Amino acid sequence: MTPLQKTLKRALSIDGHDYVLAISPEGLKLVPKGKRKGVELKWEALVNGEAALAAALNASVGQLAPPPTHQ
Repeated sequence: MTPLQKTLKRALSIDGHDYVLAISPEGLKLVPKGKRKGVELKWEALVNGEAALAAALNASVGQLAPPPTHQ
């Protein structure tokens, strides 16, 4: 198994919106493409079960809501 020593970034599309997922030794970060702010999740939170609580909280405030469409 190869240890995770530096950040890996991957592009993905969710419901037609583009995002960047960064996987680092500290945790995960998902941000809309071209933006800086997004959702961060530390590995400790995932292991301790705090991830479900954090995901519910982020969903409730719409932190990663899809960008508005321009008409």
